[in-house]
This record gives sequence, C-alpha cells and structure tokens, in this order.
Amino acid sequence: MLNRRRFLASGAAAAAGTAALATQGAPTAEALRTTDAVTVLPSDPRYADLVVGNNSRWVGRPESVRLVTTTAQVVRAVQEAVSAGKRISVRGGGHCYADFVFNPAVQVVIDTSQMTAVSYDEDRKAFSVEAGATLLRVYESLYKGWGVTIPGGMCYSVGMGGHISGGGYGMLSRRHGLTVDHLQAIEVVTVDASGRARAVIATRESNDPNRELWWAHTGGGGGNFGIVTRYWFRTPGSTGSDPAQQLIHPPREVLVSGVGLPWSSLTPAAHKSLVRKFGAFHARNNTPDSPYAALCSFLMMNHKSNGSIGLLTQIDAGVPNAERLLQDYLTDLTADLDIQPLHSPAGELGPLPEFFTPQRLPWLSSVKLLGTSNPTLTNPTLRGHHKSAYLRQGLTDDQIAAMYRHLTREDHHNPASMVVLLSYGGKINSVRSDATASAQRDSLFKGLFQSFWGDPDDDAVNLAWTRDVFRDVFASTGGYPVPTPTGQTDGCYINYPDSDITDPAQNRSGVPWHTLYYKDNYPRLQRVKAAYDPRNIFRHSQSIGLPS
Repeated sequence: MLNRRRFLASGAAAAAGTAALATQGAPTAEALRTTDAVTVLPSDPRYADLVVGNNSRWVGRPESVRLVTTTAQVVRAVQEAVSAGKRISVRGGGHCYADFVFNPAVQVVIDTSQMTAVSYDEDRKAFSVEAGATLLRVYESLYKGWGVTIPGGMCYSVGMGGHISGGGYGMLSRRHGLTVDHLQAIEVVTVDASGRARAVIATRESNDPNRELWWAHTGGGGGNFGIVTRYWFRTPGSTGSDPAQQLIHPPREVLVSGVGLPWSSLTPAAHKSLVRKFGAFHARNNTPDSPYAALCSFLMMNHKSNGSIGLLTQIDAGVPNAERLLQDYLTDLTADLDIQPLHSPAGELGPLPEFFTPQRLPWLSSVKLLGTSNPTLTNPTLRGHHKSAYLRQGLTDDQIAAMYRHLTREDHHNPASMVVLLSYGGKINSVRSDATASAQRDSLFKGLFQSFWGDPDDDAVNLAWTRDVFRDVFASTGGYPVPTPTGQTDGCYINYPDSDITDPAQNRSGVPWHTLYYKDNYPRLQRVKAAYDPRNIFRHSQSIGLPS
C-alpha cells in the first residue's frame, strides 16, 4: 500500500532532495515528475516477491520496499530514508550472488526494476538506458531500434544497474571489450556530507568535475556510491549524428555449437588434456586482431552425477572462414574424446541437443535462445554459492587434478555443482588496468565455481563442495586466486561476489578481499567513496570502505 502519511512527514526533506536535481546539469522532464513512488509494506501481498532475488539463500525483512519509476522518486525515497536514519539497499534485476541487497540490517529497499526505458539522447548523442532495464530488453530495444548493441552478459533477466557498474562482460566482449568500455555517462543519486540526496550526472569527459564518479562505476560494483538511475552508452571514437553509428554492431548471424562429453569416457588424462587445450587455445588467440576474437566458448564441467560436461561455443558467422575456424577449435579440444549431443543440462543451461551440428542463427535469435535456456533464472526455490577467478595462464596439472577429484567425488551427488571456464581476453585486454575500475585486463579466461540446490537442508554439503574445489585448485596461494604482476591468477570478479571472501577461515591467502576484486584501484575507489558518499549511506557486506 502507499504510505501517504509517512511520505508527507518527510516532505521538506524530500523537497530539498528534488531541488538538488537542478544543481547537477539539466534533468529531463521525466526526472522532474513528482509523482510518488509506490511503497510496499510487509502486509502487502506483493512484499514476498520483492524481498528476495535470484538466490533464495538471501531473504530480506525490510520495513518497506519503494518501487520507483523516475530519478526524482529515487531522490525522494533516499532523502526520506536518510532523514529517518533508515538503512538503504537497492535492487535492480535481483541477481546479486551475495547478501548485498537482502540482509537483516536493511530497512528500506529501493527497487528500480520499473525504470526500464531505452532511448536515444540527441543532446548527448548517446543511448540512454535506465538502471532497471534487463539485458534482454536492452538488446531488443537497441537492436530493433537502431541495429546496435552493447557487449553485455548472456542471462536475460540481469538488471543493468549492477551489471554495468561491476564491469559487464559477455559473448561479444572478446571482440568489443567490456560494457563499461562503451559507457559515456551515468546518473547517480548520492548523499552529501550534510545528508542531502541529489542526482549527479558524471561523464567520461576529461574536463568533467564528476569524472571520478563515472570511473568508479566502470567496475567498482553496485551499491557503493549511490543509486544508479540511468546510463548513457556511446562507443569511444564514434562521430556524426546517426544513432546507428554511435554503438557497436553485433554480428548479422552467429554459428552456435553445443557438444556433450560423457563422464563415462573422461579419464583423468582425457579431462586434463581437454582443460589444458582450452587454456592453450586462449593463450594462442588472445589479441584483438585474432580471427578467433569473434569466438566465445564456455567449458561447462558439471559434477559427474550430471552424466556429462558441455562445451558451448559461438562465433560470428560473418568472419572469413567462420565454419572452418569453429570446426578447427572443436576438433582441437575434443580430438580423441567421445562427444554427443547435449541431452543433459550443461553449466547453468538446459539441454541443447539440436546444436550438436553447429547452427546458423540471426544474432538476436541466438541471444534470446541462450539467454532464456537457463533454468537457474526461472526457479524461485534455488539457492546458490559462487566463487570466481581470473586466469592469466592455463591451469596446472595439479590444479586440473584437484578439479577432477572434486567433480568425480562419490560422496557428492549434485548435478548442478560445477566449474565453468569462460572465454576472456581479446579486446578486453587492450585497455589499461587503471583506465576503468575493472582492473583485470590481461586474463585469458575466467573460472566460475558454483553450486545450485533447492533444499535448505542441503546448504552445508553444497557450501562445503564449492569451498573445497575452489580451495584445492588455488591451494598454492592460500585458497584464492591472488593477483600478482606476472602470476597465473588475477583475483576475482565483483559481479560474481563470493560471500566467503572476507572470512579468513576461507580466504587464507593473506590478501584482502578488496585487492582480490579491485587490485591497485581500491584506494582510488575509496577516494571516490569519500567524495560522493562521505556518510557511508550506501554500504553492504563487501562495500567500498571510506579511507582510514
């Protein structure tokens, strides 16, 4: 229900926050609308759907959820909460792996999921995307409207707010870089030292006094500095006034391949050969000008109780000799192995047997198919535990042996426990590590270690399995992939937040969590925090800290 009395009680503070919009550039007409946000209280039947995200391990009990539709409403909601001394969190798509949004300390959840507009901004010559828009909506709107896209993630229902601020990466990133490499500007609701909420627009322009706030949202993670309400995208170097020339163009068509490799034929030697070849391929083809920059592949190694592991690969069908390049890659990795159609789930994806023979699909059709072929996105009962690693070099024999040992354990029987290796590199690595807050700019591929399950009684065994395999693969560096200037590993991905990373009993590396996520960029992120959130209003269990 709409809590009108409480809203009126904070009218003066909210008015001050709305007035602050006018001090930070020219707000849009929509931003100046003053209609109330919808306030959902625990007695409301909508409440249960609004206090849990994609991971049902994390359920909130806030006093209220504010469903906002404009920047002005966000300013008012933030001001009201700050004036009342209420702890805030922000929800976009609801895909946070950890408890950043839903935890017992949060009293007010500000939900931006109704802020979904995608448009072209003639003044900025950039595409405006509101923070609550989901990836599939953005892909469809940009492509159908103008024939352009951004190189974002595969999961269709991920929200832009957190995806972009954490760096944003997907199947086109080896050719086109991270999403933040195309970020022109951002609008953020912040709270200053006096407790006043205001909307700030920050751009990548070198003379912008708010440029550091833009920079912090190019990989600094969500929920750290304020509430993102809108992004603007334009590829650097774009010129002219034609919107269709302001962002990258996706492939006209892609070739998609999916093959299964049965565990019954995967001996330790065969598994080692497969994983080593995956790493070697990415080491050989890591430059932006490689013909294989157009290829992205996921080696999805589910526990043997699943029956098989999967190899999903996509390549731009328009590159010269695309069919041969794809076939050479598949032959290289799977030579001397038994292969079969993907009749079983692979990684997070459902069965895809029709792609045993590579299929040519229009790009948007492939995005829809792969993005929605993921039961972990649609099952509201699922619980999860997740860990990640950036890999600069292929995995060692000892690491592969540890992985194989846990993937074939007889005392574990969850087919949705997995290790996934994901293509990285290419154009991503052409950017300096300090040019954006996304510091990992020389990795070949990434690792995602995770389990999904439904019964809370199974928490202990699944948490233990995920911790065990991750700890043993990175045993030589204290159980975590420590970043070093020339080492094999380069830390962890903030968009796959790990709820164990701050626990010294699990992270025995001696390297703090913020170095694993942000490397040398962390002190700069702290300075941005001090400038734009000096009262530490926007915080969670792994948020950027104020400088000491």
